[in-house]
Amino acid sequence: MKEKNIKFYSHILSRDINILISGHWGYPILMFPTSMGDYLQNKEFGLLDTVDDLVDAGKIKLYNIETIDFQSFYAKHLPAQTKIYNFNLYTQFLKEELVPAIQIECNVHRIAVAGCSFGGYHCTNFAFKNPNLVAHLFSMSGAFSIKSFMKNHYDDNVYFNEPMDFMNHVESWKYNHMNIVLGTSDGDICRDDNLKMSRLLANKSINHWYDEKPWASHDWPLWKLMFSEYVRKMPLHI
Repeated sequence: MKEKNIKFYSHILSRDINILISGHWGYPILMFPTSMGDYLQNKEFGLLDTVDDLVDAGKIKLYNIETIDFQSFYAKHLPAQTKIYNFNLYTQFLKEELVPAIQIECNVHRIAVAGCSFGGYHCTNFAFKNPNLVAHLFSMSGAFSIKSFMKNHYDDNVYFNEPMDFMNHVESWKYNHMNIVLGTSDGDICRDDNLKMSRLLANKSINHWYDEKPWASHDWPLWKLMFSEYVRKMPLHI
């Protein structure tokens, strides 16, 4: 698998963001790590290996990105207002700087996004906020609320990064094109979150696939099984 590490400078964040790019061509999948994981985590735990044949064949191209969890949700020394402000800058960076660059590089209108556990939050939050930029969403054991990090602070920045809240008020037709997968298992600590999100989407008549695997826990063996299956079922179109 052809890979390269790059530093993508963000003017919005005023810093470099590390990205691992896997593949020479193909449909782009922007991938997020789990809580506080770095941009190499999905590679080091073998998640990328499950689709290496698709990468080598030029069918998909993977962009594994670092988050700013340590400067936002997991920055215990920061007040809640600063945490969510910093994170909102990160989502702005994704929308206005990184994804446009990926669109140009891969010659696509929309991209795919994926993540496990808290990475499932990251990809779901971005996809639901920006349906015009995302065609495929693969959330694996995602958790969909950030309120536990906010210590009762709630403002517009929290609302627009809280999918369980803002999705109640969206226009459903904006998601008609999106291939949405919510993956979980019967032993997943995030199963209830996925059930709640699935019910919310169903109530909004937003088509999606709620996939519950048997006899599996919230860990990498489950996510490796899911990622390979979901990507191989992905229609490779914009």
